[in-house]
Amino acid sequence: MIAIPLGAFGYAYVKVDVPEPGELQTAQVSTIYASDSATELARLVPPEGNRRQVTLDAIPTHVQDAVLAAEDREFWTNQGFSFTGFTRAVIGQLTGNSSAGGGSTITQQYVKNALVGNEHSYVRKARELVYSVKMTNEWSKEEILQAYLNTVYFGRNAYGIEAASHAYYNKPANELSVEEGALLAALIQLPSQLDPWSDREGAETRWNYVLDGMVDMKVLEEGQRAGMAFPETRDPAEYSAYTEASGPNGMIKNQVIRELELIGITEEDVTNRGLQITTTIDNTVQQAAIEASHDNLSPLQEDARAAVVAIEPGTGAVRGYYGGDDASGWDYADAALQTGSTFKIFGLAAALQQGIPLDTYYSSDPVTLPGDIEVTNHNNTGGGSQPISEALKRSFNTSFIRLQDDLTNGTQDTADMAHALGIARELPGIPETLTENGEQPYEGIVLGQYQSRAIDMATAVATLTNHGVWHPTHFVEKVETVDGEVLYQFDPGYSERRVNSQVADATINAMEPIAAYSNGALAGGRYSAAKTGTAQLGDTGLNKDTWMVGSTPQLAVAVWVGTADNTTAIFNEWGGNMYGSGAPTKIWKSVLDRSLEGQEFMSFPDAPPVTWGASSMSFGGGYVPPATTYAPAPTAPARQSSSAAPAPVEPPAEEPPAEEPPAEEPAPTEEPPAEEPAPAPEPVPEVPEVPDIQIPDLDLLIPNGGGL
Repeated sequence: MIAIPLGAFGYAYVKVDVPEPGELQTAQVSTIYASDSATELARLVPPEGNRRQVTLDAIPTHVQDAVLAAEDREFWTNQGFSFTGFTRAVIGQLTGNSSAGGGSTITQQYVKNALVGNEHSYVRKARELVYSVKMTNEWSKEEILQAYLNTVYFGRNAYGIEAASHAYYNKPANELSVEEGALLAALIQLPSQLDPWSDREGAETRWNYVLDGMVDMKVLEEGQRAGMAFPETRDPAEYSAYTEASGPNGMIKNQVIRELELIGITEEDVTNRGLQITTTIDNTVQQAAIEASHDNLSPLQEDARAAVVAIEPGTGAVRGYYGGDDASGWDYADAALQTGSTFKIFGLAAALQQGIPLDTYYSSDPVTLPGDIEVTNHNNTGGGSQPISEALKRSFNTSFIRLQDDLTNGTQDTADMAHALGIARELPGIPETLTENGEQPYEGIVLGQYQSRAIDMATAVATLTNHGVWHPTHFVEKVETVDGEVLYQFDPGYSERRVNSQVADATINAMEPIAAYSNGALAGGRYSAAKTGTAQLGDTGLNKDTWMVGSTPQLAVAVWVGTADNTTAIFNEWGGNMYGSGAPTKIWKSVLDRSLEGQEFMSFPDAPPVTWGASSMSFGGGYVPPATTYAPAPTAPARQSSSAAPAPVEPPAEEPPAEEPPAEEPAPTEEPPAEEPAPAPEPVPEVPEVPDIQIPDLDLLIPNGGGL
């Protein structure tokens, strides 16, 4: 009767394989932080519940002792099982004393939770015993206790002592008092039933049992025990283990998850390794974006919405991101929207790259397109000829149609420049952007006919601000595991030159007067470069998309204001037509004023005049009133694949522009990450996708240049 069980135990002991400490991966919470690595933006909670791993030295000794007093007072001396504990449990069952405790040691409880499961059977119990004994012989007691304290359930969806400390006291485990630690230890026996908010009397009885046990174990002085009061816990209604992100942080969380996939951080890593993800989000900039949006949307119609993206030009770091207030709703900062006259900056940059100077005069009189479609400016303004820099400030549509026609490949050059600077090459529902069914774009591209996103517009302006050097737009700065292993660190040195520096700086110079012209001059006269834009709602004479994009040397910001479904008109606070110089400019100014308060006033460099095309080509002057018959731009050459960055048009070799030394233009040392930010989410059912605009509907977009 004795030999057979012993023989079976010995055989099972030899056969079982106990994992090494650390090999058992336990699902735990990953946390997303702002750039300070302290402000929590979101949590990625596994289905098993809220768990945060900590090392044993981060758990106060008195908390460890309390758990031992509650669950296994002979832990340091037993062999993985306890005859006295088993006897105590039996007596408790016979006498009805529920506070007497169970028969399982801490080692047995951990084995049950991590290895053999909780099936009620003799076979499972036998396996639990074998594993417990062998684990005790192969692991140190400290390793067993640490593993147990990180996995045991405390109620309130909290697994492990660290999660429990936050759930009940809103602080980390290393700050727990003796009384607080004793209460958490008391909860282990019946975690849900003994929550003080459910059964205070039962919780207090069990708490007293734990403290008395600590006195018996001689780890707590009897006099200290006598003066202790039952600790209060936080209201469970104010705590939710499954709150991943709230408000605008929900959009940031979505962007972070997509970026983790792009850089090779797997779902298994996110679920099991307790990742600590430091983002690029600057608390000051983020709060400025949220408050500026709320302040300027509140006087508007109920369905008014806004998007704000702020990017640091020298790094590509997203410092502020606001796409709406519904954490699981539609993200307007990641939505494809018509950009209006903000797109003129790409036509201008393409022209400068080809040698058309800023002081080239272009007529602002009406232009006739194929089909006798007449292009005019807003309220029929303009007339005569002005330098193209003046036409940008006053947002003359007709001047930019003429400028675009002077480009070597016409509309295709505008598209290629936009892509080079950072406009996405594809979007959900739009497999190839800035094109007409894979062919050359329509003339309206320079007026913002095609759809782009706020994050793309901010990226493009950041590239121009950074003298034509593009950095990957990114949210994730650093990823490390709970035990400090760094899985990813963004490389700030990676960059690509996307356009000639003289061209980029000249484009920015042309944009410098616009903020003041649009009533958006920054506080204290801080230097800025900007462009407004507006897209009309069909032929209603009303507007649906309004924009302000621009930058200072430190921060590039793109702002969109429109309506929730993007199919109805957006009005200003007085019920009139909204323009880019309205709420978008107010938000843009507020974000930059608040974000840069107290920082250095920096200026943009003055670009040398573009001269490489002046002597060999004739621009602008041949395109004068009255409106002439339109000659379509030449067909574009074969396009590059969508995965390759377009090669900007180089100026003539005989008159090269002034460039930086080669040392300022290092070649990439590694394969670049994905060029575009993560794709926009599929639209929710109530938000219809905005259709592409067809060329016969140019009156939809031409009359309003958006530069008021």
